[in-house]
Amino acid sequence: MRAVRVVVHGDVQGVGFRYFTRSQAGRLGLTGWVLNRPEGTVEAWAEGSSEAVEHWLAALRRGPEGSWVRLVEQSEESPQLLRGFEVRWASP
Repeated sequence: MRAVRVVVHGDVQGVGFRYFTRSQAGRLGLTGWVLNRPEGTVEAWAEGSSEAVEHWLAALRRGPEGSWVRLVEQSEESPQLLRGFEVRWASP
């Protein structure tokens, strides 16, 4: 089990980035959350198999159509054994 927290910089708000993030996580069997931050970035957490996390990170680096990803900061975290993947409206 691997867990990562990411902050995505660029043109990532108002383009469906959170829903893209959730969709990719669901496709890969990951759990976690995603939210827009006040300064214009998107923050997300995902946990699952290392291979699935790597595919998720690759998808976030590309982003959905209409987005422009400048930087994906990531940090390795301790898994929290979350259930599901949710779009959040405020920081956890």
